[in-house]
Amino acid sequence: MSHDDADDNAPYDNRHRAFLQALISHGILTLATAKPILAAIESAHAPSRPVLANDITDADLSNYLAQVHAAVAPFDMEVRAAYTQTEPRERVHALVNTSSDAPTQLATARRPDEIAYVKRLLDDMFERNNTPDRELCAVSGMQAARLHKADASGGRASVGGGSGGTAGGVAAGEAEAAAAAGAQSLSLREAEALLASLVAEGWLLFAADHYTLSARALMELRGWLLETYNEPADPDEDGPVVRVKECRACRDIVTVGQRCATRECLCRLHDHCARTYFRAQRDAAGGPRCPACRVPWTGKDFVGVRALRGAAGAAAGHRKSDGVASLRQRRGPAVAEQDSD
Repeated sequence: MSHDDADDNAPYDNRHRAFLQALISHGILTLATAKPILAAIESAHAPSRPVLANDITDADLSNYLAQVHAAVAPFDMEVRAAYTQTEPRERVHALVNTSSDAPTQLATARRPDEIAYVKRLLDDMFERNNTPDRELCAVSGMQAARLHKADASGGRASVGGGSGGTAGGVAAGEAEAAAAAGAQSLSLREAEALLASLVAEGWLLFAADHYTLSARALMELRGWLLETYNEPADPDEDGPVVRVKECRACRDIVTVGQRCATRECLCRLHDHCARTYFRAQRDAAGGPRCPACRVPWTGKDFVGVRALRGAAGAAAGHRKSDGVASLRQRRGPAVAEQDSD
């Protein structure tokens, strides 16, 4: 099947219904995973003209996605696309609910105690493990296991907790129910099973002993994450609190990428966006600079698990400095003067 053979104006029919079922079943689709699905659908539709997976083009996939998007729009659903934040970079497509309470979008079929656990996991990702010194936006396997207890998280206990307020205009009754769910614990075995399920369903990624949100989860939870963890400027404070940051180039949320060396600067870039953005500055005098504050862009200040290396190095340097100062104090001013020479 080629794009030339495809009928862009074909009515929504059983082919598109079959593709929608596949999209729901898989959670997310890339061109590579969609090719055999579309080939099977087209071959079943016209058995006299069998289609091979390699015959499917990106344009064919786009046509199907557009048809499905138009069909589900009246039901507060839409087809969204995003790029994966880690290499190899892939464009992924997902069916997203645009109306319901966002945390339950992540775990619609879950029990209240499981939803409460997911909220604690998100709190640790975007509050406890997301500081100016260490912008991790992830949770280690050990941390995730500890969160099976309701009081283990240092973040907000429910959607309505914290100064960020109630996300998405959730009604008071729903906020109270979320708060009640926030007090529920899971057993360690239940938490481990839930984590494995969320990874298998494509909501979480697990690599380098850390859990992060997948492209699917970031697409589905985008609005809720921005509203829940970012806070507007307070008259008594210096400015807004921006915990969830967007890429300066593509405007998607950044949980894996690069950051400006200046802590106060909010500029963040995905790795592939940084490569593209700074390509034109490769030969510029002084090298690439932050597009926001114009300080030199190091490419060594990270968002994600790589930020642990920077934090560890800073801590080691601090310990080394303290150790030298302590040694000089013990050895006396004369020796300290020799060291300085």
